Parts: sequence; structure tokens; C-alpha cells
Amino acid sequence: MDAAVGRGNRMTHDERQTIEIACERLIRQFALLNDSHDHAALAALFTEDGSFARPTNPDEPIEGRAAIHAFFRDRPARTTRHLMSNIVVDVTSATQACAHSYVLLITGERGEKMLVGDFHDVFAFDEGAWKFARRRGSLAFAQ
Repeated sequence: MDAAVGRGNRMTHDERQTIEIACERLIRQFALLNDSHDHAALAALFTEDGSFARPTNPDEPIEGRAAIHAFFRDRPARTTRHLMSNIVVDVTSATQACAHSYVLLITGERGEKMLVGDFHDVFAFDEGAWKFARRRGSLAFAQ
């Protein structure tokens, strides 16, 4: 039984902070794995039924860990740097949390294209670790 459930879903400050740190790390891991083209490890950050929607195509999510892996693996190779900032995690229970973050995407040769966007995330504690249940991007600026 979840410790938080036994206390009526109240968590201690330390429990809440531990979840926030784990989810923030997940967001940064996603960016690093994406930039290093480690598609299997990136897909493993998602729950089995997780979804991912790119900032450039937020209304067409890729559904399921296997489909997410295939999407990243099969797209044309490119040089990217995803810079994540302004990460705010809201813990909703001992097994769920949400976040909002900004993403700055630099891609191509010598800054050929630059995108600035946001991610809205839902996390789930799954298989003993925090994972993305849903990750939806949107664009604020495109150059």
C-alpha cells in the first residue's frame, strides 16, 4: 500500500521533493538521449502505453512505447541540442505528477533552424521508476 494512501494522500515535504527531482531528471534525460540518438533508452523513459507529441505537431501524438521507439529510430538523423528550462513539476499523488517546461531546439548546421517551445508532461510511477505517461509539445517561436 502506498504510504501516501495510508495518510489520506498527504505526502511529506521530502516525499514530494523526491518525486519532483525524479521527474525533472526525466525531462533532462529525454533531451540528452534525444540528442545522442539513444532511441531505445529514450523510449524506455515512457510507460508502455505512454504518448509523445512533438512541439511541431502537438495534435498528433505517437502512442505506445514501441511506436515512440520506432518514431525516433526511423526519422532522418540530424544534429540537435534540446535545452530544457523553467521546469515546474506538480505532484498530484504518490504515483502521478505533471510538469510544464520550456524547450529550445537548435538543429542543423550552425544554427540553421531554431525552435522555442513548451512541453506539458504527465508522469506515472511504473515498474519501480518514474516515467512519462504523456508528453505534449507546442511551439512558441520558430526561426
